[in-house]
Amino acid sequence: MGDLNLAATAAFGLESVVAHELKRLGLEKTGTENGRISFPGTESDVARANIWLRCADRVLIEMGRFPASDFEELFQGVLKAPWGDILPRDAAVHVTGRSVRSKLSSVPACQSVVKKAIIEALKRTYRGGTFPETGPRFSVDVSLNRDVATIDMDSTGAGLHKRGYRSAAGEAALKETLAAGLVYLSRWKPDTVLADPFCGSGTIAIEAAMMGRNIAPGTNRQFAAEQWPFIPSRAWDDARREAGAAGNREKLHIFASDIDEGVIVKARRNARHAGVLSAITFRNGDFRDLPIPGPEGKVICNPPYGERSGDRKTAAEQARDMGALFAGFPAWSFFILTAFQDFEKHYGRHADRNRKLYNGRIQCYLYEYGSKFKVQGSREKA
Repeated sequence: MGDLNLAATAAFGLESVVAHELKRLGLEKTGTENGRISFPGTESDVARANIWLRCADRVLIEMGRFPASDFEELFQGVLKAPWGDILPRDAAVHVTGRSVRSKLSSVPACQSVVKKAIIEALKRTYRGGTFPETGPRFSVDVSLNRDVATIDMDSTGAGLHKRGYRSAAGEAALKETLAAGLVYLSRWKPDTVLADPFCGSGTIAIEAAMMGRNIAPGTNRQFAAEQWPFIPSRAWDDARREAGAAGNREKLHIFASDIDEGVIVKARRNARHAGVLSAITFRNGDFRDLPIPGPEGKVICNPPYGERSGDRKTAAEQARDMGALFAGFPAWSFFILTAFQDFEKHYGRHADRNRKLYNGRIQCYLYEYGSKFKVQGSREKA
């Protein structure tokens, strides 16, 4: 088909990180909206983006974007898309939708119109007949925003955070995509010590190890578009072959610990499934009693935070103790993701930078403390 209009979706606050990932893959963004980074690409790029993107949620194929203030405009706009070049006669088309500040506010009605337009397009391509929908699944989404419709096909299937290595996650575990985003935002390098003293199921440490060893996160999973006839199987084979050749066995200095011995067992199991157990040193213990490993490095962590009053008291004590402990390591940088609103107050000083992120639906801030920011003598709010 030649070039496609593609888009990677991402959690709020990670758009710039995903754009940087795309650039490293040789894919240049053409636009960025909240949670969406657009870029042109080929069928092969659909495979490469799905296999390599660490911080994106999904890879979409944009089939059309057009004004749609009534059902006829919506129908005609969908009909113009090249469905016959993509969908086989037996395609199983599933339509989802949403509408924000648009005249077409009935989402079920919009979904029905989109499905009818797609079937009409297929009738024109295949010259009538029946469409049994017994073949590969194509998930189509119609998004209406201020009377503009965007029609996307989801090439990913289960979200990109589903790496396949985490068989057991702790309560309120970070998504793998967000954990990878934290590592990117910390500007960690593989020759630098990294520690997570609240590792839980090990996601931050595992994502860092996969980055350090250049292991593509989607190598060992399947994607919806692998069943689509218009993307040749060799595109996926080539992308996986490229990913396999790119890995390394570099020695990394990653330390992960947690007070809960049971979750450490789970974290080790997850690291083994991810193929990076040898890259991480796991320890069981309270963060207050564990030494910081080395004269300099980075701490990236997501300490437990509760929303009940008793949990808030514990979170306050924890923040205070973190501030006291971390102050003794001026050559280290600290990146702490938390939803605890009074974190800075109890930590003992304002962060050098902070960035709003979302852990699922929970609004959090990534507080950054580090010697390089002190030298600059300014506080930046990202």
